Amino acid sequence: MAMQPWFPAAKLGIFIHYGIYAVDGVPESWSFYWGEVPHEQYMKQLDGFTASVYDPAAWAELFARVGAKYAVLTARHHDGVALWDTAHGDLSVVRRTPAGRDVVAGYVDALRERGLKVGLYYSHSDWNHPDYASIRHPEISKWTNTHPGGSDANPYSHAEPGKEDPAAWDRYLAYRDAQITELVERFRPDLLWFDGEWERTEQQWRIRELAELILAENPDTVLNARMLSHGDYATPEQGVPLEAPDGPWELCLTINDSWGFQHQDHHHKSVRQLVRYFAETIGMGGNLLLDVGPRADGSIPADQVERLEGLGAWIGRHSDAVYGTVAGLPAGHHYGPSTLSADRRTLYLTCFDVPRESVAVRGLRNPVKRVTVLGTGIELGHQVIGGLDAVPGVTWIDAPAQADLDAYATVLAVELDGELDLYRGTGRD
Repeated sequence: MAMQPWFPAAKLGIFIHYGIYAVDGVPESWSFYWGEVPHEQYMKQLDGFTASVYDPAAWAELFARVGAKYAVLTARHHDGVALWDTAHGDLSVVRRTPAGRDVVAGYVDALRERGLKVGLYYSHSDWNHPDYASIRHPEISKWTNTHPGGSDANPYSHAEPGKEDPAAWDRYLAYRDAQITELVERFRPDLLWFDGEWERTEQQWRIRELAELILAENPDTVLNARMLSHGDYATPEQGVPLEAPDGPWELCLTINDSWGFQHQDHHHKSVRQLVRYFAETIGMGGNLLLDVGPRADGSIPADQVERLEGLGAWIGRHSDAVYGTVAGLPAGHHYGPSTLSADRRTLYLTCFDVPRESVAVRGLRNPVKRVTVLGTGIELGHQVIGGLDAVPGVTWIDAPAQADLDAYATVLAVELDGELDLYRGTGRD
């Protein structure tokens, strides 16, 4: 399937880890998997999941206001608890929690009303399903203790050696396929964000058949790389790639250190840090999928809202450098990230630090028509120094005055004579 053009154009998405794990503020699903909390205690959180102030319209308004173009909600994490009214298995917030409502339906409607693309997260693995731990990954004996699942079977994820039950696995896949069919037919998501793929091989998951099932219903569905050879884009998380993955991609990033709501986690990234992550990501041609973790009642913590609004305000001041752009200069041409307008005639240079005297761009063959400070329109002087034969000189741009600098990151719009033409050689012998 060809990548849908809305995805690489989006730049910012919001990841939402919402589930029963927010009740006690424990790590989503993993806390019982690793034995950090007893399974029974983890599942008792069903009794405290109220969604009492859940307001998907307010979520959608916030996401749109900060410049996001899509969002991805955890419709079902590894703990198997569905956020929609599923007819397959009774483990849903509709049937088993005081919330008693379909959380996904309201979210989908609210996003569509705001013109946002709808993403749904679904874990291939379900550590609560009675048929799930029925086969083994063929290479599980080679896994180290640091690999999810450890050096041998975790009782929630793999059968013990010699206790495999292929018929049970077939039942599990039928359940998975039935839930995915519900999501695709009922909500027609623009994007399905899978997870948990490491626990089985592509053949064990029957990924090809799953992709065919999804795309037969909606051929425009975007699938992430955790659909393995049928994924449309890469999903590095938490760690910023130093080289852009091939093709479209997104960086999945938490605002603090946790995906879901955790009471004790106050280690929030600053707005300046988030601006930096965002600028570096779009400068390499990716999207930022920035995660929030709502409380069990459905409210998004104020510290997270404040960070979203701070990033959104910066995006609003610099939207020309964000939307309608592609990856900018390769490393070494400018000390900071950059983006390039779609017509390849305007470079947007991001300066995180206060420029002193001048900002240099190396390897630029094009004459520069004009340089302005984005957001203020102040024009800056520029000159080319040096150069010999086919090797261009360095373009030096006068530093903006202190009063024209942005509080988080200043962007210079460099209008070129013609489409960007870069020198990438070793210099004159």
